[in-house]
Amino acid sequence: MATPPPPQQAPGPHGPAGGPVFTGPQQPYGAYGTHPQPGRYGCSLCGAWPAAPATVRGHQGMVVLARFLSRRGPFCRDCGLATYRGMSSDTLWQGWWSPLSLFVTPVTLLMNLGPRAAFRRLAPPSGGFRPPLDPGKPLWRRPPALLVLAPIALVALAIPTLVVLGLLAGDDEPTRLSVGQCVRDVAKGSGQTLLVEPCNSPDAEYRVTRHLGPGTTCADGELYAYPEYGPGGTTTSCLAPLR
Repeated sequence: MATPPPPQQAPGPHGPAGGPVFTGPQQPYGAYGTHPQPGRYGCSLCGAWPAAPATVRGHQGMVVLARFLSRRGPFCRDCGLATYRGMSSDTLWQGWWSPLSLFVTPVTLLMNLGPRAAFRRLAPPSGGFRPPLDPGKPLWRRPPALLVLAPIALVALAIPTLVVLGLLAGDDEPTRLSVGQCVRDVAKGSGQTLLVEPCNSPDAEYRVTRHLGPGTTCADGELYAYPEYGPGGTTTSCLAPLR
């Protein structure tokens, strides 16, 4: 006669033999960017927390066309800074090569300052399912930033330098002529530039004979010196040729 099978033990909370019951595959923490504690969100790249929701933007100019790039979080501090620095660095050298990009690129870089500030306020990341990204060098120490900032710095320094040089140099005022002095005119063909010379010098061309007053004129054959060479810078002088 066949022996009946032993009765099946109903599985309890610890299984038939007292071991744990597995109800399905276990998801590793961070696979969907959520922290086990309710209301906590982990980094979308490494799963670490704390993390801040943010959108980091980039731009590429392609002569006629342009690409608008973005990467959405949440990000932990290190992954967020690495994303910000990488996309901003690429934008600094890729974002200028179309007419529209000349305006879009500065706006994009300014918009990224908000996420950057949010990432810097976060505590160091912990508890992720993988190591966070390396933030790398600060943006201003990367080659694309140096290529852009160097010309801007040169222009910014050149403007005050030119202003200071202009103030120091000033405009040379014309020499005030006295009666009896000899001069030569170094202007060639236009205007008048008079320089005082010794009267016995072969370079001397004219002698100052008098300063004109109201209703007076120079003698025939004499030339009129511009008023700025006369007393007070407003008086015309008469110049008699020496030869």
